[in-house]
Amino acid sequence: MTAHHASLARIRLNLRHRGVHRDLRDATEMHRTLMRLVPDGLGDSPRLRSGLLYRLDVTEHATTLLVQAAAPLTPENLPAGYGETDVKDLSPMFAALRPGLGVRYRITVNPAKRERLPLTQKNKRGSVVPLTGPEADQWWVRRAADAGLQLKSLLPAPQDPARGHGKHNPPLRHSLIRYDGTATVTDADALSTALLAGIGRGKPYGAGLLTLAPASAQ
Repeated sequence: MTAHHASLARIRLNLRHRGVHRDLRDATEMHRTLMRLVPDGLGDSPRLRSGLLYRLDVTEHATTLLVQAAAPLTPENLPAGYGETDVKDLSPMFAALRPGLGVRYRITVNPAKRERLPLTQKNKRGSVVPLTGPEADQWWVRRAADAGLQLKSLLPAPQDPARGHGKHNPPLRHSLIRYDGTATVTDADALSTALLAGIGRGKPYGAGLLTLAPASAQ
């Protein structure tokens, strides 16, 4: 299997920081702040080139951003006081992936499908429709299988939609669902590719980052 390199930063957000408040209200601003973590000069598609993905995890005790990238991460480029950050190398995780391995997973996704239009409008593209309920669950089961994971369990938790604001742009609104559960690895190469590239739409707005832990870990 090819060696894969990526890093994961955990940023425990300082909820008293003005910049954190702004970014939690506006996914466009959050994306802009997090792009400070990766090198400059990555061309026209810096998020894609750096492989930057992120997810917001909220518990009773903390609000944490997980940020993954294939490019080097430099937390010192975040605004002063933004949060406490630690960074770990994910290479050992990639090296451990093998068919039959049991894992626990977490992912926030933007399940959606493109509307099918009548034949009279064959040259037009249908709008993208968000999926909810069993349709969203089925979407995730299919995407997981494509990504080399056979799901054993899934627990959906609808999240606050990602919202963006811009003076000249219509407000963004991405429907988000977090899934937690257990799975078995069926294809380590496909899974490595999905881990690095992210899954589904809405990656600049906090969707698509899949994280794994050993199934035996609590």
